Amino acid sequence: MARTVIIEAHGGPETLKLTDHAVGDPGPGELRIRHHACGLNFIDVYQRSGLYPMQLPAALGMEAAGVIEAVGEGVTHLKPGDRAAYAAQPPGAYTEARVMPAAQVCPLPDGIDFETGAAMMLKGLTVQYLFHRTVPLKAGDTVLFHAAAGGVGLIACQWARSEGIRLIATAGSDTKCALAREHGAAEAINYNTRDFAARVAELTDGRGVDAVMDSVGAATFEGSLKCLRPLGMMISFGNASGPVPPVDLGKLAAGGSLQLTRPTLFTHIADHETCQAMARQLFDKVLSGAVHIRVDQRYPLEDVAEAHRVLEARETTGSTVLMP
Repeated sequence: MARTVIIEAHGGPETLKLTDHAVGDPGPGELRIRHHACGLNFIDVYQRSGLYPMQLPAALGMEAAGVIEAVGEGVTHLKPGDRAAYAAQPPGAYTEARVMPAAQVCPLPDGIDFETGAAMMLKGLTVQYLFHRTVPLKAGDTVLFHAAAGGVGLIACQWARSEGIRLIATAGSDTKCALAREHGAAEAINYNTRDFAARVAELTDGRGVDAVMDSVGAATFEGSLKCLRPLGMMISFGNASGPVPPVDLGKLAAGGSLQLTRPTLFTHIADHETCQAMARQLFDKVLSGAVHIRVDQRYPLEDVAEAHRVLEARETTGSTVLMP
């Protein structure tokens, strides 16, 4: 048996329920992993609330790190005793142990501890596809990154710096702006005290940025379009402030033939070899010291509801992990 967090109805953090579940043995293409740490992400909030509806009852959690206990037929890239980490479908990472598909579970290098592994997979692989798989970016390009003091944002600040990309950060307080700068942001804008679109125009001498990377959603979408240069790319990859309303495509034309995409990590990592290659690049960034993963909040598994409350209130910095 393994303690596992489930929901039986969509709603607030109070719907999160800690239960005991049988784990079982892996079948073909599967493995069983014993978790040492589990990651917390906004997608978990979207699934819990019903913004991303799930078939109920449902387990939650999309990333974790631990030790492989058993593998099924056909699994060759991992074996019992190996350290591993993942961000993967289906949900169910808020647990002590689970059986799951093996393809997106990645060998975790010895130089990366379990907390870091659990905190970095979904966020770090997201940054990898934003900078390398969504729009061509090169040294000297400029991007606007919203919510830059969060788990994804602090990785993005460092990643941009390591690639020679100028990152303009936004965050909700002067303290968070300072944190983004410490992690590599070239500039930081407190969106609660300044018009970020006007400030971006100043910082780019009216040119605009090459790409906007926006996980905030409704509250920042219109302003973000104003920040783009002609032919620039608007990447909407989250909805922390609520979903983006229907878009008038004419605004993209009027803004200068703007591009708009709504990617998801799970499309990018669906192929096993691609997922493993993306993870190796992420691990290399961390092992080289180019990217440091901040774990600023830790909660025991039984306090998962409080962890969700704090994340939704946007009171966190860096990453949050749950300890089974």
